[in-house]
Amino acid sequence: MSIAIASPSPRPDSGHGTIRVMVVDDAVVVRGLLARWIEAEAGLQIVGSMRSGREAIEQLERANPDVVILDVDMPDTDGITALPRLLEKKPELVVIMASTLTRRNAEISLRALALGAADYIPKPQTTREITTSTSFRRELIDKIRALAFRRRRVPAAPTVARSAERPGEPALRQVQSPSLAPAQDHPLLKLRPFSPTAPRVLLVGASTGGPQALNAMLGRLNGTIDHAPVLVVQHMPPTFTTILAEHLTRVVGRPAHEAVDGEEVRAGHIYIAPGGRHMRVARRDGSPVIRLDDGPPVNFCRPAVDPLFNSAAEVWGPKNLAVVLTGMGSDGSRGAAALVAAGGTVIAQDEETSVVWGMPGAVAQAGLCSAVLPLEHIAPRIVRLFSGDRS
Repeated sequence: MSIAIASPSPRPDSGHGTIRVMVVDDAVVVRGLLARWIEAEAGLQIVGSMRSGREAIEQLERANPDVVILDVDMPDTDGITALPRLLEKKPELVVIMASTLTRRNAEISLRALALGAADYIPKPQTTREITTSTSFRRELIDKIRALAFRRRRVPAAPTVARSAERPGEPALRQVQSPSLAPAQDHPLLKLRPFSPTAPRVLLVGASTGGPQALNAMLGRLNGTIDHAPVLVVQHMPPTFTTILAEHLTRVVGRPAHEAVDGEEVRAGHIYIAPGGRHMRVARRDGSPVIRLDDGPPVNFCRPAVDPLFNSAAEVWGPKNLAVVLTGMGSDGSRGAAALVAAGGTVIAQDEETSVVWGMPGAVAQAGLCSAVLPLEHIAPRIVRLFSGDRS
């Protein structure tokens, strides 16, 4: 029998108690390994171990998980088929798709995000690699904790983030910090003035929840991209970034591709940092070019946002406009400091619309932002800034 169900227990109060996890994978060795990792963590509990999506659907109400780790390839009912049925039964469920690094699985995982999956995690190719991969184990546990905590969080009041005076409106220099802890534990966010220099380059950093946020933001920039290059670092492995670039080309209607070492950076193009490589910029004969490298991870990531932001500060100075979107961790905060020191502008996504308010929260709380905005307000602000509006 492949089904293992823990005894039902009362659902924990929002923001407190044990995180209940169900693992769904047709490989018994993988199920057992993930279950042992999860049970070894304080505050995490395995409440189900299933070999197919059908079994997960049938046992969902009894197991009552907060988080489901859902394999893509399974017999009977695969992950992409099971996903909408699981969410139909329990809309607040956190589903993390798990798949090996193939083009087909990358496409399925990204499609799953559009269907309601909270995130994905790439699995090593073999059971032996899964067993020995400390980075896979760390990423799995981190995502379970961050995503479950985000879904349990009591919704905050809408954040107002205006940084400069407009006719008839008072200038707000501070906003109440949207945080993962009680509001009184955090100071007010202090916003910086926008750079007096009109931006000519758009830099974007994102992680968990980033693909959906990129679609929503870049798809609303209209003709702005025709007049500026867009450089994106999305925390993703190889193959996934290839699919992301192809998808953005369709959504945005402008050429998006994985960046190539040595190519010139030109307006009208979207450059995606390839999975597994850091993307920087440099000057060659007076023109900005892409520089890729296989250096060690930065902030546990490769590609990482900080290398791009740091190098862009040197190349374009005050002409940089950087946006930090939803994501775990604090990658991008050091680079954002360099951009601000060079005269550039930084915008962060607010907590309410972020899947995880780690990266944008770190930048906002460091006082590096000129605005902290809901996702739907970021593109209009970018368009205004590129048109010369400094407010």
